[in-house]
Amino acid sequence: MTEQTGLKATLQRDLTDAMRARDKVRAGTLRMALTAVTTEEVAGTTQRELSDEDVLRVITKEAKKRREAAEAYTGADRPELAAQEVAELAVLEAYLPVQLSDAELATMAGEAVAETGATDLRAMGQVMKVLQPRIAGRAEGGRVAAAVKQALSA
Repeated sequence: MTEQTGLKATLQRDLTDAMRARDKVRAGTLRMALTAVTTEEVAGTTQRELSDEDVLRVITKEAKKRREAAEAYTGADRPELAAQEVAELAVLEAYLPVQLSDAELATMAGEAVAETGATDLRAMGQVMKVLQPRIAGRAEGGRVAAAVKQALSA
């Protein structure tokens, strides 16, 4: 077996540490994240090893699920279930890059609009194509789209 490096290997080491420390929330969350990574690796026609960027994308997707579930549980007056989702979200966020503030996101969206020369919402796809690689996991797609819409309508 070859020695793994990168984010997936870090997740596996941290899972082992959490299991040794009997940290059930952390261990369960990391186990779930690694399962999602493995599922992504075998999805499609051929099995592949995910890059750190791909693993980060999977973790971002899992974090978004936790955030949305916590909101749904809070709305359904189930604070104990919402607290569990928030605890899992906190574990996942430790592996994500620092999120962009609204001001930073607005600035980056404005720069991308100026760079593409977009003038209306029909050019939103072009702006998103330029902006997404620069953001790379530091903001959710919905926030990015809202910032681009704001920049285009300004």
